[in-house]
Amino acid sequence: MHTHSPEAESTKKKSFLSNLTVQILIAMLLGGALGMFIHNNYSEAAAKEFSGYIKMLATIFIRLVQMIIAPLVVTTLIVGIAKLGDIKSVGRIGGKALGWFFTASFISLLIGMFWVNVLQPGTGLHLSDVDVSTAAEVTDKTQGFSAQNFVEHIIPKSIFEAMATNEILQIVIFSIFFGLATASLGEYSKPVVNVLDKLSHIILKMVNYVMKFAPLGVFGAIAGVFAIKDAVVLLETYKNFLGSFFVGISTLWVVLLLAGYIFLKGRMTQLLKHIISPLVIAFGTTSSEAVFPKLTEELEKFGVKDKIVSFMLPLGYSFNLDGSMMYMTFASIFIAQVYNVHLDLPTQLTMLFVLMLTSKGIAGVPRASLVVVAATCGMFKIPVEGIALILPIDHFCDMFRSATNVLGNALATSVVGKWEKD
Repeated sequence: MHTHSPEAESTKKKSFLSNLTVQILIAMLLGGALGMFIHNNYSEAAAKEFSGYIKMLATIFIRLVQMIIAPLVVTTLIVGIAKLGDIKSVGRIGGKALGWFFTASFISLLIGMFWVNVLQPGTGLHLSDVDVSTAAEVTDKTQGFSAQNFVEHIIPKSIFEAMATNEILQIVIFSIFFGLATASLGEYSKPVVNVLDKLSHIILKMVNYVMKFAPLGVFGAIAGVFAIKDAVVLLETYKNFLGSFFVGISTLWVVLLLAGYIFLKGRMTQLLKHIISPLVIAFGTTSSEAVFPKLTEELEKFGVKDKIVSFMLPLGYSFNLDGSMMYMTFASIFIAQVYNVHLDLPTQLTMLFVLMLTSKGIAGVPRASLVVVAATCGMFKIPVEGIALILPIDHFCDMFRSATNVLGNALATSVVGKWEKD
């Protein structure tokens, strides 16, 4: 007869509790409970002060991650391209990547546009007590939002400035040129590639240390939000908006998962097991950037070649933010509905293409989606201060957007890896 020893049981328990995903889920629940307790039992001023302090945990975690993103992208991408070996393979993989990104972005935007038109969450909505001044921080950033700024944002003036400000897209551009130059020199550049390769392994080791802070970061982020926002009141006020948003984001998840099962077959389930903790961290901290290093590691464990991961992920973080894309058409048309601005189908399709272009390369900007939504509203004569309508609930939407962005990028990387027979 088969019996379990007490030692085996306690080891099982320990390994369950030492699982990062479990720790983060516990941190989310504790953070939510503490935040609600503070909100219900202390004055508004005290809750605000508490929120400011507890959010420092999230800030520390996100800063620790940001500290390693630039060196990680530079080392892994240059080594990856040097290993790919020539311009032809870089062009081939780049072409597949961009093909996937633009298709996914277009489908995400269409899903947002479809559901906001079908469910009409903004029609007949009167939010008279919304403070329009709260939108100022977002609308101020849209000043001078132009093609010229867009190009300047993509091409780095200095690699050190790009690394200092964590501009992923600019770092990618530099690393591609450096990697191609390295590859073209063949044997001569081997020592440089070896050094960068060893560096990238050291940085990935740092990722393991930094990830130990993830549960604390998530705890601080959730507690800080629930302390100053009455979740029940917000849900009641915004139930139509949130309900419609959930329908849209769920549809997008179904589409992404279906695409995963079509291209990866049975391995899709394995991929989901690997990316569950990055998904939960992104959800808790509302930052897809916070899981960039962890996602790199998990995709390599899943079996995608390091050269593909290091090439695809940084590109994906700039060009492939599926959750944010779905939200952009959804939020822009929602604001138009609230203000009774009629947008016919051709106008909405034009808006869709404008969003497709303006949203590329804005990763890393806090509340980037809102800045793009505000800029788009301005272009289509929709009152820009309408951003204030969605600000109170934006944090909760951002949790779902960030997790969806992570799923989309993990999927894109794995599928292109499979197409490359890696």
